[in-house]
Amino acid sequence: MERYSINEVLEQAVQTEKLGYEFYSSMSERFTENKELGKLFDTLALKERSHEKRFQDLKQTVRDNKSTDWDEVSKYLRVIVESEFFIGKEKSLPSLEHVNTVPEAVKFALGFEKETLLYFYAVRDVVQEKSVVDEIISEEKSHIAWLGKFKNGLAA
Repeated sequence: MERYSINEVLEQAVQTEKLGYEFYSSMSERFTENKELGKLFDTLALKERSHEKRFQDLKQTVRDNKSTDWDEVSKYLRVIVESEFFIGKEKSLPSLEHVNTVPEAVKFALGFEKETLLYFYAVRDVVQEKSVVDEIISEEKSHIAWLGKFKNGLAA
């Protein structure tokens, strides 16, 4: 069974944030005619960059220790990282060709954020610096709340 080290987990977190930035930047460009949605995606893209830096900094401070339930954590993280939301068929952010409308973009973004949140909860379980990950979890929750609010506004 392949195991992830703590440093690998954090590197995956960095890559996840890069994918989020790529996704939100792409969505901002795709929906330039909708200023409110464009601003939302721009804001989310900037927050992904901020999270990426936090995880880069965290990588410099952690030691590579093993969790007692590392096999289970490793399996769980692999499933999340290999999901279509993260690496898709081409080992990068999935093709967004199916996203053609604002509701589709928001729905996909909500799915991406939920998968990201699950990932960070798993990361939190295996690092000692839980307060740093808690901050990022809080940010990810705020992304979901913003997107939910925006989605509800679309339905009105």
